Amino acid sequence: MAVKYLLMIYMNETLFESLTDDERNAVFAGHNEFMPKIQSSGEFIGTAALVSPTQSKTVRVRDGVTSATDGPYIETKEYLAGYYAVDCESLDRAIELAAMIPDASLTAIEVRPVMVESGLEI
Repeated sequence: MAVKYLLMIYMNETLFESLTDDERNAVFAGHNEFMPKIQSSGEFIGTAALVSPTQSKTVRVRDGVTSATDGPYIETKEYLAGYYAVDCESLDRAIELAAMIPDASLTAIEVRPVMVESGLEI
């Protein structure tokens, strides 16, 4: 039975900025090579790239009062930069796919099974 996984791409802004233009372009080209592979295998569900956490808001509701603050919940050097949603036969295959993502050679790719899926697409 196939299982859905999120392959979450973490980025370190300082590290990424230290790359040469050619090295950064190689990362983007690697994504362009990875996409057709998981599309043709039928494992691709969706993907998204996220903007820097400096543009995010963290929302909390306490005692019925909503507050929104700038930035991520915690200070961190690495942040969630994007993800691929895949549907594959095993955790081993999900790990194999994660290793193909070019960012894996720079920072980390977290592989996490999807526990519950609503009728909405991921």
